[in-house]
Amino acid sequence: VRAETVGSHEAAGRVLSEAVYARYSSPTMHSAAMDGIAVRAADTFAAREGHPVALRRGETYHPVNTGHPMPEGCDAVVMIEHVAQIDTDTVEIEAPAFPWQHVRRIGEDIVATELLFPRNHRLAACDVGALLSGGIWEVQVWERVRMRIIPTGDEVLDFTTRPEPGAGQVVESNSQVLAAMARDMGCIVERIPPVPDNPDALRAELARSLDEGVHVTVLCAGSSAGSKDFTRQVIAAEGRVLVHGIQAMPGKPSLLGECRGRLVVGAPGYPVSAVVCFDELVAPLVAWMGRTVPADRPVADVHLTRKVPSKLGVEEFVRLAVGRVGNRLVGTPLGRGAGNITTLSRAQAVARVPALSEGATEHEVLRARLTVPEAVLDSILVCVGSHDNTLDVLADELMGGERPFRLISTHVGSMGGITALRGGSCHFAGAHLFDPETGDFNFPFLDKYLPDMDVRVVNLAIRHQGLIVAAGNPKNIGKVEDLARSDVRFINRQRGAGTRILLDWHLGQAGIAPSLVQGYDKEEFTHMAVAVNVLTGAADCGLGIHAAARALGLDFVPLARERYDIVIPATHMDDARVQAMLALLRDERFLKRVEAMGGYETTLSGRVMEKGMGLGG
Repeated sequence: VRAETVGSHEAAGRVLSEAVYARYSSPTMHSAAMDGIAVRAADTFAAREGHPVALRRGETYHPVNTGHPMPEGCDAVVMIEHVAQIDTDTVEIEAPAFPWQHVRRIGEDIVATELLFPRNHRLAACDVGALLSGGIWEVQVWERVRMRIIPTGDEVLDFTTRPEPGAGQVVESNSQVLAAMARDMGCIVERIPPVPDNPDALRAELARSLDEGVHVTVLCAGSSAGSKDFTRQVIAAEGRVLVHGIQAMPGKPSLLGECRGRLVVGAPGYPVSAVVCFDELVAPLVAWMGRTVPADRPVADVHLTRKVPSKLGVEEFVRLAVGRVGNRLVGTPLGRGAGNITTLSRAQAVARVPALSEGATEHEVLRARLTVPEAVLDSILVCVGSHDNTLDVLADELMGGERPFRLISTHVGSMGGITALRGGSCHFAGAHLFDPETGDFNFPFLDKYLPDMDVRVVNLAIRHQGLIVAAGNPKNIGKVEDLARSDVRFINRQRGAGTRILLDWHLGQAGIAPSLVQGYDKEEFTHMAVAVNVLTGAADCGLGIHAAARALGLDFVPLARERYDIVIPATHMDDARVQAMLALLRDERFLKRVEAMGGYETTLSGRVMEKGMGLGG
C-alpha cells in the first residue's frame, strides 16, 4: 500500500503516512469569545449588585464581537447581556470580571510547529478542521485498500440484470454485503459480474486482478469440497494457499491465499458464513494493511485523573484522553473550550456529567462511551507531567514501530506528574526538578513526595533552558536581571512546572522579587505556548527550552542545562508500551531527531539515573 497526496479538506477517513505539524497557531491572537465589551479586569473589581461601576467608551471599555482581537490593555470581556447602556459613551456593570474571562488566548487550541497528528493516525471529520486551522492544505496519506469481489458459480444470477431465478438458481448478493462492509472500512471496492464454474475463466479473472495491482481479491463461493469449487486450485496455480478451513461454524470453509504479494480470499457461499469470514479474517487484515482498526463503540468504566467541575442544570459531555494503566482505565479530562477542536481529535472517550451534578471528583469512576475500539486503549501509553518537545518525536516514533503504540501526554508540570504517579494515573511522568542544595535532579523531590514508591528514573535528554526572546533580541534582554525592567513583559509557566521552579531560583539568586517582573502572574502550560506569545508580541520574553525558540525562529539566551527524566513506577517496567519507549531512547535514529531540534544533548538518553549523578553520571 503506497502513499499519496490529498487535499486536507478531502482527508477525512484517510490514514496519515507521515506526521503532520501545524503551520499556524489557532487562534493567532487573543480574541473575544463573546459579544460584549472588552475591559481591563482590574477596572471592574469594585462592581457589585446595586453598586455598579461606570465605564467610558474608548477609555475603560471597547465594544467587541465574538472573534474580534482584544484591544490593547484589555484582558477580559463582559457579555453584552450583563452591560447596561447609560448613554452613548457610558455603560454600567454590576459584577466584576476576572482576568481572561471570555477571552480565547493566542495558541489556545493549536501552536505553530507542534505535532497535530502522528503517522498512521486515521483522520476524523473534526481533524479536517484542525488541519485547516493549522494551515495544512494537503497531507500525505496511505492509499485506500483496493478490493475486487468476484462472484462465482453456474447457479448465481447477476442482480444487476434484475433476473427471475429458476429452479436451482439464486440471485447473487454476497458480493454487495461484503462490498458494503469493506466500504465502511474505507476500501475502494469493485465488483464484477459472476464468473461461471470454469477454472480457466476464474484463473483469468484472478490474474487480471493481480495484474492491475488490486490489494485484496475476494472470490465468493467455491471454497468447499464440492466438485465445482475451483478456488483452491486457482489460488495455488497463481500463488500459495495459506489457510483453508477455520475452527468456526458458520465460516468453516474460509480460505486465504497469497499471490504475487497480494491477498486472495475464498469466501464461503452461504451469506452468514461469508460475513463471518469477512469479520474474523478479512477485516483485521484489511485494517492492518490500511493502518486502521475495525470500528467499535463500546462503553467502559473510566477512573478520572482529576476533578471535573460542572454547572448545575446543564448536562455536560466531557471528552477524555483514556489509556489502560494497570488493571483499570484512566481518563484525563481534555479542555472544554468550545473552540478547541483538537479535543475531539485527542479524545478516546466521552463521559456525561448529569444536569443535577456539580461535577465529578478526582478518581471518581464514570461510565464513558469509547470513541475508539477498546483494544486501542491497551496500546496507549499515558504520560502526565512536564511538557517537552521531544514528546512529540517520541509519539511519532512509537506509532511508526512494528507494533504501534500511541502516546497521550497531559502537561501539568513536573509536580503534577509526581501527583499523578502517586495516584496511579499514568505509566510515567516527565520531570526536570532541580534541587540547589544537592545539585541533583528529581530524586530529592521523589524522596519527599513518593517516599514509599519504587520508581525507575530514566533520562530522556539534557536540555537547554533560557530566555526566549524576539528574533534579533530588539530589547537586548541578556540576563535574569533584565526581567525587572519596566519595558520588559514576561510570560510565565504554570505553578508546579519545573521551568517555573527554575525561574524562581534564578530570581532568588539575582535578588529579584517576583512582583517586580511584569507578567509573572501570566501563565502558559507548554514551552511552545510561551514561545508563540513572544512570536506574536504578546510578551517580550519567557523562560523555556531552546527547541521551542528555534522552532518558531526566535532568539534564545541560555541560562541553564537541565536533566529531563521520565519517572516510571517499577510495576510498569515490564509493560510492552514502556519497553517500546525505552528501546526508542536508545535508538540512534530517534536520538538524532532529538538533537536536530536544537538545544538537546543525548549523552545520558536511555540511561537509568541514580542519586547524585546531576548532569554527568
